[in-house]
Amino acid sequence: MIKEIIAVEEKVRLDAYLAKQNIGLSRSMIQKLLEDKKITVNGKIEKTSYKVQIGDKIQIEIEPPKEVKLEPQEIPLDIVYEDEDLIVVNKQKGLVVHPGNGNIDGTLANAVMAHCKESLSGIGGKLRPGIVHRLDKDTSGLLMIAKNDKTHIALSEQIKNRKVKKTYIALVRGTIAENEATINMPIGRSTKDRKKMAVTKTGKEAITHFKVINRYTTQKASYTLLEVKIDTGRTHQIRVHMAEIGHPVIGDMVYSNGKNEFGIEGQCLHAQKLQFIHPTTGKEMNLEANIPQYFQKTIEELENLQNN
Repeated sequence: MIKEIIAVEEKVRLDAYLAKQNIGLSRSMIQKLLEDKKITVNGKIEKTSYKVQIGDKIQIEIEPPKEVKLEPQEIPLDIVYEDEDLIVVNKQKGLVVHPGNGNIDGTLANAVMAHCKESLSGIGGKLRPGIVHRLDKDTSGLLMIAKNDKTHIALSEQIKNRKVKKTYIALVRGTIAENEATINMPIGRSTKDRKKMAVTKTGKEAITHFKVINRYTTQKASYTLLEVKIDTGRTHQIRVHMAEIGHPVIGDMVYSNGKNEFGIEGQCLHAQKLQFIHPTTGKEMNLEANIPQYFQKTIEELENLQNN
């Protein structure tokens, strides 16, 4: 489908001008179409920063939306807790939580659908059944899934009111001098790379607390093992905050300039503990999941290097 617009303004960035038009496309969608060369101005491909002129003929090629249906898939689940209201899993690294761009199957949602059959909350929509919160693809650890709408609403309210306590373990590059500290820096979409998040003045509040568990110094470099707690749940929050203060998470290929000195697949960031109130029983739930083997091996390697 081709949409055609004749510009009636001038000296306005192409993406900004199109975002103001009533064409059902967000600015990020428009920027993606520009990257994919699906937008032309007077028959030519122009950059996002092109300044429109009155009378410019802008054509937008939009593919019709593809209908994606979530199918149950037998993917192994590490179940830490389960009852008739909810399930808590220890998500492995490399597993996407729910279908999205480029991931239409093979997700945690597909696995949970196969395990729980029809017993899942529908509030998250057809592609996110029971999904209350998320973890990044390469972050492992504890994740709650609601089996009914009542539980989903209750858990979502606890997250919103900061009643759910999440504790992460992270291995970061460099020596952090403070034994404990708080990072309070707003996070929003990066203006340089729309696929990344960044600390930005226009971002949303993001608060991260950390405490040093151990420090490692080798002949080549130094590292710090941290316990991390977050008051807010912004996308990539811990990874962005740690990179911003000069201590990126080991194995994070996005926020550490692609450096991966241990050659691991995934990143050394694990949601180890989860504390919340059970929506039905009112019982305080305290769950824990051991860090994955590749993470543990990295720590052991650092201990050996330090001792030698």
